[in-house]
Formats: sequence, structure tokens, C-alpha cells
Amino acid sequence: MAWDEWEQLKAKAAEGQPTHTRLNQVDGGGGHSATPSRTGDLKVGHGDLARIGSAAHHLYNQLWDKARVASSSSESAAGDLSKQGFALGAGLKHVSNRWEEQLKSLMDACAQISNHMQVSKTIHGSDEAYIRREMSSIAALDAGFDERVGEPGRKNSIYGEKNKGKKGD
Repeated sequence: MAWDEWEQLKAKAAEGQPTHTRLNQVDGGGGHSATPSRTGDLKVGHGDLARIGSAAHHLYNQLWDKARVASSSSESAAGDLSKQGFALGAGLKHVSNRWEEQLKSLMDACAQISNHMQVSKTIHGSDEAYIRREMSSIAALDAGFDERVGEPGRKNSIYGEKNKGKKGD
């Protein structure tokens, strides 16, 4: 949400007009969200999972290589400024520490995404193989029922007629 939009919403609220806030999406004009019946089911292939995992791994490597570059020089500058009696040294040290904390958090998230995509790919591949095996065994069983003796819809002559040939009838 942009600052101007926020200011407009505050002004409308002050006037007593109804307001609506949109977060991370744009209303398509219909006032309702997408449903699977309108947009289709979510489909993810192994290639999609691999690309997401690869992108997360690449981002992790880029953060490791490039985002930590200023860390040592910031620490050094903060120490020098503090030794010389400047309060700015403590502020720079605080900013450097926060940067490291946030960077580690982001790198952990990238690693988790990458690992999760690898695990999901493996699990779903195993699930797919299991489903194929089960479906093929059902197909084989179903084919066995098609091997009939006699025409479909008629009683199988191998079982004979009911009550025929029994004593006392």
C-alpha cells in the first residue's frame, strides 16, 4: 500500500466513509477471490519444484557471497569510531549486528525453501510411482473380470441353474 493511498484512506475514515484495505493483491473488479472452479486446480510438476529450489539455492549463494562483504569493514569502522569517543560507533555497531541477524534469517529461509523443494520433489515422485503401481494393478484386476465364460449379461453356465439336480425338489 502506497503512502498516498494510506493518507486517502485515513481521510475517508475521518469523514465517516466506508474504507477498504487491499494487501498484497489487486481487486480484479469482482470483489471476490479466485476459486479452483473458475481458475483450475493447482498443478505443480517436478520441473517447477526444481526451478523454485534452484532459485532459492542461487539466492542463498548470492547472499553468502555479496551481502556479507561490508560486515567486516562496518565492524572495524564501528570499533574505531567508538575508540575515538564518537557515539556514532555504537550506532554503526547496532546497524551492523541487525544486518547480520536479518541476513542470517533470510539465508535460513532460502535454505529451507531449497531443501523443502528437494524433499517435496522426492516425496511426490515416490507418491506418483506408488499411484502408478496401484492403478496398474487395478487395471490388471479389471482385465481379469473381462475374461468371461459366455456372453455378458447371461448367467455363467459353469455354475448351473439354481435348485436343479438337488434331492427333494
